[in-house]
Amino acid sequence: MRELIYTGFMSLDGVLDSPGGGPGEDHRSSGWVFKDIEFLPEAVALKGEELAETSALLFGRRSYQAFAPVWRDSEDHAAYKELPKYVLSTTLTEEDLLDGWGDTTILRSAEEVDELKKQDGGAIFIHGSAELARTLAEADLIDRYHLLVFPVLLGAGKGLFSRADQDKRMLRLRDSASYPNGVVKLIYGVER
Repeated sequence: MRELIYTGFMSLDGVLDSPGGGPGEDHRSSGWVFKDIEFLPEAVALKGEELAETSALLFGRRSYQAFAPVWRDSEDHAAYKELPKYVLSTTLTEEDLLDGWGDTTILRSAEEVDELKKQDGGAIFIHGSAELARTLAEADLIDRYHLLVFPVLLGAGKGLFSRADQDKRMLRLRDSASYPNGVVKLIYGVER
């Protein structure tokens, strides 16, 4: 079974919203990953490490529409170009998909994501896509969380974890590190 891994930048108060400050990111503190926090390559080395493990990408509609036009032409994301991509959306159509960014398949339900996980292949990574992550976590489909927690309190915005009343889930810490700029790497596996 393929692992489904959520990876993202998160503020200390749990906000994922608009970390890069690019097009379509409209949080009042948009770009918080790159503002006021010293850039240290070792603090974001996890992103390069993940690439070696990534066999496919999964997005929600809004994140796909924000990332696809930027990542398709970005040298920093060139390795993602030919990877299979999946978008979970009930509204996206084939005509909405971006040309020139590899094969992209639209999935319509969490059940289809579950079926994708049962296929042969490597890890599937979710970038951004807070609403998608909450939906898939509620369906117990996320296997791992890769979080880079930044020393900033944003006060409001999209969060990773649902506030819905659900059964307790235990996580196991697989790896962690802290960096001089205050960023903390946390990798948790979901216990089943």
